[in-house]
Amino acid sequence: MNMNNLEKYLQDHLSELQHKELEILCAIKDVCEKNGIEYWLDGGTCLGAVRHQGFIPWDDDIDIAMRKDDLPRFVEAAKRDLPDGLFVQTMDTDPSCRLPIVKVRDMNSLIVEFGDDFRRNYQKGIFVDIFPMIPYPDVSHQFCKKIVKEYCRANAILKQQHTYSWRSVAELFGFGGKRILCAFIWRVAQQLLPCKTYFSNTIETNGYGIMHRADTIFPTSKILFEGEEFTAPAHPEQYLCDLYGDYLQLPPMEKRKGHAAFYKVKLV
Repeated sequence: MNMNNLEKYLQDHLSELQHKELEILCAIKDVCEKNGIEYWLDGGTCLGAVRHQGFIPWDDDIDIAMRKDDLPRFVEAAKRDLPDGLFVQTMDTDPSCRLPIVKVRDMNSLIVEFGDDFRRNYQKGIFVDIFPMIPYPDVSHQFCKKIVKEYCRANAILKQQHTYSWRSVAELFGFGGKRILCAFIWRVAQQLLPCKTYFSNTIETNGYGIMHRADTIFPTSKILFEGEEFTAPAHPEQYLCDLYGDYLQLPPMEKRKGHAAFYKVKLV
């Protein structure tokens, strides 16, 4: 399949992919409501709900967030209550997976992202991402961006596949030291400063150093997404400003693309 045919295939089947992801999201919602677990629409999914009342037209994924402390309870409930054919993926339930986020995947499908590693036999079905979120210390936005972004950059480089070379040794010491230092500074801030004003992703999943005021998330609200009601941040417009700035401005045409390299909505 050449690139033009592949792009046409992805466009022609995008609505099927979105429908499958919406099914997974509805199943997650049912598990959360049954077990009293709070979640909220995050990232481009929250943006789509506000700006398009559903999927961003070219988007091919769904993101939600949850308190990190609630995730173990969600994982256990999901193992018990998810419909047949759905699988809750963590580093414990799928040891070949190394991602610090939870995914709920459909087992009878396939999605390939550009960062996927086919040397590892982790489940690669269509999924919904669940990002863990934690209270942040009362630091400045500038401090947060500096420490968290540097940590994520060092972490990403260290997790790349390396072959032995002097460069890889230098990266191990240089970026390894930077990651340790940033993590130490962050832990000190968490211990010494109040953690009541801000709430955001764990530092491993916060590559942009975003900080949300906790009162823009809690108490959560309700929002329509593709005709279904889901939980959203208390003030989704401010939440989206934190993430995107002018979130109502559409990106240029060349950036209106999804994240997937390939997908097949039904395998058998």
